[in-house]
Amino acid sequence: MKKDLRPYWVKKRYLQFRHWYTEFFLRPEFAELGDHHTFMKPWHTVVSGPNIRLGHSATVVAEPDNNVRIGVWGREPGSGSITIGDAVMISPGVRISASDNISIGDGCMMANGVYITDCDWHGIYDRMNRDPEPRPVLIGNNVWIGDRATVLKGVTIGNNSVVAACSVVTKDIPANVVVAGNPARIVKELDASADFYTRTMFYANPAALAKQFDDIDRMVLSGNTVWRWIQSLVWRR
Repeated sequence: MKKDLRPYWVKKRYLQFRHWYTEFFLRPEFAELGDHHTFMKPWHTVVSGPNIRLGHSATVVAEPDNNVRIGVWGREPGSGSITIGDAVMISPGVRISASDNISIGDGCMMANGVYITDCDWHGIYDRMNRDPEPRPVLIGNNVWIGDRATVLKGVTIGNNSVVAACSVVTKDIPANVVVAGNPARIVKELDASADFYTRTMFYANPAALAKQFDDIDRMVLSGNTVWRWIQSLVWRR
């Protein structure tokens, strides 16, 4: 990893600007947005539609070529919802698209390029209208969805389960299993009695954690100077 040559105060101002951008531009797009959020490059996160709720301590990472998109396109104005719990991880390229209802629990992790939807959006024969029957998606707590995996309409995923990379989930998944393939099938059972260390636990005291991160930044960046930082920007080698 390339060393961060910014002085502490420069990084601090950048983080303040990032937080301001999130509060000013993104918060109004949510019906609810919890505190202690981290939106990395929030200008590449797109939130659209009503009734979108995101809990506290969310980490959302977007990139210029991999926007995060969370959207509700209800059957009627004001209808449809997406509810995402506390301490979730949303990686670049994640798309969550709801026609009726998508619910994602606490501590879930969605890797790069994950797609979650509760609707096909067009019928097989009627290409102008969506299926009239709502098929909500319900994802439990501490679920890990791997790179470029797809979760389709009407699916329930139980707590702690893992969806392997590139899998396509078309049917319900019980708790405490690993699934893989297209369509996804159970390939391993997890020990339900094991001690899981979850993002929910990690963010149990988000204010104290934020102070810890700030203390680390202050220590690691303390020796950086403005001149050395400017040099690194002008002479990239």
